[in-house]
Amino acid sequence: MVTGSIVLFKHTYLELRDLLQKLELSNVNPLFIVDNSPTDSIREIIESDHLNIQYIHQPSNPGFGAAHNIALKHAIEAGSEFHFVINPDVTIHQDATFSMVEFMKKDSNIGMLMPQILNRDGSIQYLPKLLPSPLSVFKRILNKKFGLYSSFVQKYELHHIDPNRIYDAPILSGCFTLIRILSLNKVGLYDDRFFMYFEDWDLSRRMQESYRTVYYPRVSVIHGYESGANKSPNLFRIFVRSYIRYFDKWGWFTDKKRYKVNRKTLNQFK
Repeated sequence: MVTGSIVLFKHTYLELRDLLQKLELSNVNPLFIVDNSPTDSIREIIESDHLNIQYIHQPSNPGFGAAHNIALKHAIEAGSEFHFVINPDVTIHQDATFSMVEFMKKDSNIGMLMPQILNRDGSIQYLPKLLPSPLSVFKRILNKKFGLYSSFVQKYELHHIDPNRIYDAPILSGCFTLIRILSLNKVGLYDDRFFMYFEDWDLSRRMQESYRTVYYPRVSVIHGYESGANKSPNLFRIFVRSYIRYFDKWGWFTDKKRYKVNRKTLNQFK
């Protein structure tokens, strides 16, 4: 069984319609929607128009990772083997989910898989990364704003790798990710102390300690990257809290595992 989940917050059905229709034609069944919105105003149309969707209203808004955990627990109970974590702002190509599942089936050591992620203009979003240091996060922000630290960011985001090459990366984005359910028995679910931001990096890091975390560019999806933390003071505060929590958990400047993992990642390209 292949399941999936989407977490919503104040989304309209119109924003979701194309994605839900594409997923209906995929191998994702059932799809769990966890709606963190104050009201369940889109429940009726979703439940009437999409038989493969299980709608869960969670008005307490526990956060991104915690909401996906609700869906993952349902998926585990249903006997799912593979589970897609899907952002509501992605556009998928019809063969993407089939190809990803088939690739993961061939290697039981793969715990997490991410396709190539594109901007709406077709350019690549460089989302596979090395394990971050506290400075690398801020260098990346400064590069986006002012073009500083360009060479550092290109190495950190693995720009120099052939964009069509399949490889292992210790950090995969949570915007569209395939997870092997059995791997969660060992590494655990999302750490729901992260309300938003860094929860996908944290899970990816835990996953790569026991399984392969693979970038799979044979298929792609389009991601409407909003970078909300750069636009909203409230989201920026959430970003900073998650940033502190991540490095409190994994280590600030004495993270020996970070150097070892990043060296191993780069060595595969020699």
